[in-house]
Amino acid sequence: MSDTAKWYVVHTYSGYENKVAATIQKTVENRRLEDLFLDIRVPMETVTEIRDTGPKEVERKIFPGYVLVKMIMTDESWYVVRNTRGVTSFVGPGSKPVPLTDEEVAALGMEKREVRLSYEVGDNVKIIDGPLEGFIGVVDEILFPTETVRVTVSMFGRETPVELKFGQVASLEK
Repeated sequence: MSDTAKWYVVHTYSGYENKVAATIQKTVENRRLEDLFLDIRVPMETVTEIRDTGPKEVERKIFPGYVLVKMIMTDESWYVVRNTRGVTSFVGPGSKPVPLTDEEVAALGMEKREVRLSYEVGDNVKIIDGPLEGFIGVVDEILFPTETVRVTVSMFGRETPVELKFGQVASLEK
């Protein structure tokens, strides 16, 4: 099947997400399958609800009815997940699970990647991609959550702020 761990989406009965995740984790520990299952998550977000008593922070499921499992797909790992009480199926055609793509995993924020930049705020940079390719600017702000950088570029005698992706900008050698 596969020798690398990938993220799979498991469909569960609504309201049973945490129980399913806990049951899979317990089964993995009991059967000593830690090498096949790397992570089991129920994606949650913190939301501020305004009530009569005032604002209150509440944990809410991002995808009700789904559990994300990072595992190496084998017959045994498929069997463990598929035969867990509360699991209806894997997401995919028929009984064939389809792993999430790297772009989907990045969009969900499931795995944190460390980004190292060759420039910092105040450095001169060259725009190497996009409509402003070839322009030189100064880094005003680095926005890690969106992987963008705000650069001030001099166009037509005016300072213009531009927001670009990390890969569209390169450091000028000092």
